[in-house]
Amino acid sequence: MTTISAPRAGLRKSFGGVGKAREVGILIALALVVIAATVKNPNFLFSADGWRDLLLTPSILMLVAVGQAIVIITRNVDLSVGSVMGLTAYLTGRLFIDIPGIPIILVVLASVVFGGLLGLINGAIVALAKVPAMVITLGTLYAYRGINVLWAGSDRVNASDMPRGFLALGTAQVIGIPVLAIVALIVLAVAAWYMRNTRGGREYYAIGSDPAAAELYGLKVTRRVLSAFVLSGALAGLAGVFYAARYGSVSSQAGAGWELDAVGAAVIGGIAIMGGVGSVWGAAIGAMLLMTINRALPILGIPDFWQRAVVGALIIGAIVLDRVLAVRQRQQLIEARDQS
Repeated sequence: MTTISAPRAGLRKSFGGVGKAREVGILIALALVVIAATVKNPNFLFSADGWRDLLLTPSILMLVAVGQAIVIITRNVDLSVGSVMGLTAYLTGRLFIDIPGIPIILVVLASVVFGGLLGLINGAIVALAKVPAMVITLGTLYAYRGINVLWAGSDRVNASDMPRGFLALGTAQVIGIPVLAIVALIVLAVAAWYMRNTRGGREYYAIGSDPAAAELYGLKVTRRVLSAFVLSGALAGLAGVFYAARYGSVSSQAGAGWELDAVGAAVIGGIAIMGGVGSVWGAAIGAMLLMTINRALPILGIPDFWQRAVVGALIIGAIVLDRVLAVRQRQQLIEARDQS
């Protein structure tokens, strides 16, 4: 028994090291992008606005990517997060318009709860009806967006419709660090701690690694998958609040396309698309890299087509790398079993 567990423990340690190496590699890529853009235009980093935007711009995507990462780790995907974010952003504005004087914290809580309820709908169908997540969330992507279009129509929420105290959240700083970035970092740290140090977090990984085995082992797969979608929806709801505070204008198209950015950030950050591998830290770094690339490439004089091509190449490269690592892991597990 000892001879069997030792090789497997070694493999887990080995591939945990690979995951950390992926995150370090993404950090290096992020640093290179920032350095190149700063050399071309020093204001990219060495200015008050440049430093603020470097931290502030990725904050919204980081929240969505963290929720997306948890779902993908369970071997699912949530394609509705962009629509959830847009719908909660519009809800945020409407609450301020329809209920004058409503406390900001109450609006934040309402939007987060509403996002969680939308995630609950996704999770219930996926976990209880056993329908593939990609199919369900593709459907709710359009359904939630349709509700938003029906609700908002051609109207939009403008900055003048929201309190100054709320809009100040989009620009406020503490010792030079944007408040929204601080909130995103706190959420990220809590999620990372939970995924790494609690039984529930470890069960997400176990389910993603082998759902059938997790079911046989007695894990509450349905409940965990359901909770993953609720978390994803709640974080998308919080991102919607951030969006309204950051941009001060919300239309029915708010958040369109963010679901693909969230998936891309998670995959680039080392989350295996087949589940069971990766960390929310990697997803957050992937979000920073994506948003920084979008800001940096125009400064470097790279046309819009190549900007999209670079992001696409990063996603394809990350998926190919995950596949190669998965094949190697399978081969090493077979060798370890044979040796035992």
